[in-house]
Amino acid sequence: MEVYKNDKSIELFKRAVKVLPTGIPGHLGPVQSQFIPTSDFPFYADRVKDSHFWDIDGNEYIDYMCAYGPNVLGYNNDIVDQAALAQMKKGNCMALPGALQVDLAELLVDTIEIADWSFFMKNGGDATSFAVMVARAETSREKIIRVEGGYHGVAPWTQGRGNAGVATADVSNNIIVPWNDVEAVKRAVEANPGEIAAFISCPYDHRVFQDNVLPAEGYWQAIRKICDDNGIILIIDDVRCGFRLDLAGSAKYFGFKPDLACYCKALANGYNISAVVGREGLKGAASNVFFTGSYWSSAVPMAAAIACITEMRKINAPKIMIERGEKLTSGLVEIGKSYGIDMKISGVPSMFYMRIANEDSLFMQQEFCAECTKRGAFFVSHHNHFTNCSLTDADIKKTLEIADIAYSIVAKNNPDKLRK
Repeated sequence: MEVYKNDKSIELFKRAVKVLPTGIPGHLGPVQSQFIPTSDFPFYADRVKDSHFWDIDGNEYIDYMCAYGPNVLGYNNDIVDQAALAQMKKGNCMALPGALQVDLAELLVDTIEIADWSFFMKNGGDATSFAVMVARAETSREKIIRVEGGYHGVAPWTQGRGNAGVATADVSNNIIVPWNDVEAVKRAVEANPGEIAAFISCPYDHRVFQDNVLPAEGYWQAIRKICDDNGIILIIDDVRCGFRLDLAGSAKYFGFKPDLACYCKALANGYNISAVVGREGLKGAASNVFFTGSYWSSAVPMAAAIACITEMRKINAPKIMIERGEKLTSGLVEIGKSYGIDMKISGVPSMFYMRIANEDSLFMQQEFCAECTKRGAFFVSHHNHFTNCSLTDADIKKTLEIADIAYSIVAKNNPDKLRK
């Protein structure tokens, strides 16, 4: 099987570092994305379709990062793109919001279990920041409880103390607790009586660099009760999971009801829009928070979101993605076993984390992902992966064939670490 070369990517990156901080700023850069070794990974995409992308060297990849989540129906989905194009011909960023803003809000209220209202912005970090502001406006409190390792964006309050550009005051109201630790939450509430505005967490622990962990039995129900008993707003960051577990919300999947829920990645199949939905009692607080942006009423992403959500409802998108994720991950596990390699899968099949468990470091995992990627199955070594509705049996079959080759190379290079 052909091994890809990335000469054009490397040459373009040399130009980029002269005019862009780090060359590729943000989470798509080779350092942030843990492209190890960087020589085995592409840096720039040229075009996309369904579950595939082509880099600027012309190499074709089956994409299991799905643009880090937004690709839910498939790249360049005709239904979504036609809706967006039709609206673009009418108008996008206008002097007044379009009627689609109301249509989309009504659709989210009809789709997501806890939603009585919707509020739109652009990024996942916009949504989590707005949700925290609503909680503070409602409670007249400042402190928030966060789960250790939880990612809620890049605003200063979401980052760690000591991170570049983050002031102590930005994080001084954060109380950090371990995941799945109800007693730690109780202790935090007891130590800060009447001071906590919100508890914010992802639906399950899907942090990078380690196995993902689902909520323990009764965890969310216990957190819900603590919040109710102490006047704390329960916020779910469904930016990454949203619509991949349950169209009614990941909270519905895990059997509880938050007060606010944040959405972004799969909302519009790649068009830039995010949303916060909430219960009726918080609509007044949401109305009082001043939170806006120049492009937040853009009509094209709203048209795309309406088309995307409508199509996901029609085809039962979570079921498709979970089933295809199960087929892919079970295959990866079984092939690994045949080489003495223990591929551990965690999380939910539509948004899975994989790790070679033969060693504590990530060296074998990095080698496996690199060998897969340079043959056309795009994996990274530290992040959860995604499936989407356009992934085919043929895509999965080819991925497993590539994985077989990658496993054989990893096994050959690490004979002392194989399971007998």
